[in-house]
Amino acid sequence: MPKQRKIPLRKCIACQESIEKKGLFRIVRSPEGEVFLDLTGKKNGRGAYLSKKAECVQKAKNKNLLSRQLGVSVPEHVFDEMFDYLKTHTADVQ
Repeated sequence: MPKQRKIPLRKCIACQESIEKKGLFRIVRSPEGEVFLDLTGKKNGRGAYLSKKAECVQKAKNKNLLSRQLGVSVPEHVFDEMFDYLKTHTADVQ
């Protein structure tokens, strides 16, 4: 019997659910302090995870959750990128 691979789980900072990594956005603060969306999940820096759900992205934006988690202010374009992604990929999310 082949060995079962462990599925990496991460916790969404908005809804606190543990979800498979590929079902989450990873937002990264680089060592230089730059904040960006990391769709590969492999970029260097401090990461925070958000569910690929519009409610979670909106909650994180309204309550400043990403800024608190990453310790720097998060530019508006990071949220715009997540909302754009959700608009174009809604079929694979649900």
